[in-house]
Amino acid sequence: MQASKAGTALPEKKATRSEHEFQNLLRRLELALDASRIGVWEHSIEQDGILWDAQMHRLYETGETCRLVPASLWSNAIHPDDRERAERDFEQAIAMRGAYNSQFRIVLPSGEIRHLRSRAHFYVDAEGEPSFIGAEWDVTADVLLNAELARQKVVAEARALALEESNARIEHVADHDYLTGLPNRRLLDKRLAELPADKSITTLGVLHLDLDQFKQINDSHGHAAGDAVLRAAALRITAAIPANGMVARVGGDEFVIVLVNFTDLTELKQITEDVQRRLRKKIRFGQEMLQSGASIGVSWSGDRRARNLFAESDLALYQAKKLGRNRVEFFTRQLQEDLRSKRRLAEELKLGLERGQILPYYQVQLDARTREVIGFEALARWKHPEKGVLAPGIFLKVADEQGLAAEIDAAILKSVLEDRLFWLLHGLAVPRIAVNISASRLADPALLDKLRKLDIPPGVIVFELVETIFLDDSDEKLLAHIGDIKQMGIDIEIDDFGSGHASLIGLVKLRPKRLKIDRQLVTEVVSSAEQRRVVGSIVEIAKALDVEVIAEGIETEAHAVVLAQLGCDGLQGYAFGYPAPAAETDRLFSSMTSRIEKQKAAMGS
Repeated sequence: MQASKAGTALPEKKATRSEHEFQNLLRRLELALDASRIGVWEHSIEQDGILWDAQMHRLYETGETCRLVPASLWSNAIHPDDRERAERDFEQAIAMRGAYNSQFRIVLPSGEIRHLRSRAHFYVDAEGEPSFIGAEWDVTADVLLNAELARQKVVAEARALALEESNARIEHVADHDYLTGLPNRRLLDKRLAELPADKSITTLGVLHLDLDQFKQINDSHGHAAGDAVLRAAALRITAAIPANGMVARVGGDEFVIVLVNFTDLTELKQITEDVQRRLRKKIRFGQEMLQSGASIGVSWSGDRRARNLFAESDLALYQAKKLGRNRVEFFTRQLQEDLRSKRRLAEELKLGLERGQILPYYQVQLDARTREVIGFEALARWKHPEKGVLAPGIFLKVADEQGLAAEIDAAILKSVLEDRLFWLLHGLAVPRIAVNISASRLADPALLDKLRKLDIPPGVIVFELVETIFLDDSDEKLLAHIGDIKQMGIDIEIDDFGSGHASLIGLVKLRPKRLKIDRQLVTEVVSSAEQRRVVGSIVEIAKALDVEVIAEGIETEAHAVVLAQLGCDGLQGYAFGYPAPAAETDRLFSSMTSRIEKQKAAMGS
């Protein structure tokens, strides 16, 4: 019994302890749910109501505490745009007797919209009724975060795409000419660098072309007309070459064509002739028809020597322009040898400048009437250590092509000023000394500052400009620059007047101190009445503009007499002395004096 009593008492104690543990477990679960703000609900399918805990009321902000709420409370709280889907999700769970999983928005009484996540499990209760027990929690922060992340991703992708497109545009702009849309020199260089590795190439040709009359079109009709010519040329060249070819604009009016895998030289010539034929056609610009053309240099090979071909075609182009423009010239080995010789000469010339080998030689200028000395012209000579004294005709053209002309001008002027000072210290006063100035030197924006640093006395230095530098193509900026030089006390002379095609308007604009009649007009002046009339007309025009006239190339006394009679102010030529260096000052002056005395005596007798 006792045993029986003891046996019956033990289960009661276990039951009490289990109930206590269960209650503790429930409290901990409630605390956990409360801490995580998860609401719990239960719904019997056969009934209309839903059992909500306190957290559910807080999620929906109902302000109530009742356990049983109508299903409509839940349904009506769902956002209208989400309601149908949320109810459909629940109906599918009922039909499947399976888990319920949904996410939707609710509209709180305050109008605020929150995002909720709802999950439930299906079960059958003790009475056999099918039911769901579930939980809901606020996922607004997660939804907004995900939305922001998605937005940021879209923005990042858009920026990446925009950057990629921008880089592509930048790359395109960097590689193409803005005016014609053609590849530029940068892209051409890339293509030429790639060609040696392309083993599919069997033949390769490079055409280097320069538009003829382009500068005249620009000057006469304006830059808009020039742009129209360039665009038309780009279209015409592109239409003339095969699809596997490339045309690039590499300079103002320069284009380069790269052709690959043409059949033979005959086909290459046909393409070249077609390009030239198309470029000869007139271009309509407004109401005007513009006429251009092209000089073309061509080089080709059966291998992939792209770099060599580019240099060779450039040399061939130079030859085409030198021979009269609007023509095609193919590269030859003789041209190559000429190119090598010019390069060697250019290197030697640079070294000669560094070593002071470029010196002035002086030729006297006389008054045409009194035969008194009125000045010297300083002529550049190269005292080459191996070849002796070289005349300017040998090196000045190369100097101009290599950008050394301005350096030669500066070296000559420096030496002239030093020689003049030496003569003054020895009692020899030279009224003025004329030095040549190149177009590149004249265009130097720093020229005025350089001249000021030399502290040149007014009236002692004369700058001789070749006629073709300015008289037809002068602009206001150049004329203003020359005006500033005049203000410094440096006179301006026009050299070789009559050798070009100068306009009177250009002469009036420039207002030089004097001009020098070209020796070609002087040569026949004694024997040709027509030449005398030409020279006389030049003198009359000069006098009308208050410009002095010097005749150069005087080789005989007869020339001197005739030109003095025609009204020339000054004379210069071999008849009065050959050019000589400053080191031979004594011979220069004594020879000059003796010649003049003899000529005066002859005239007196």
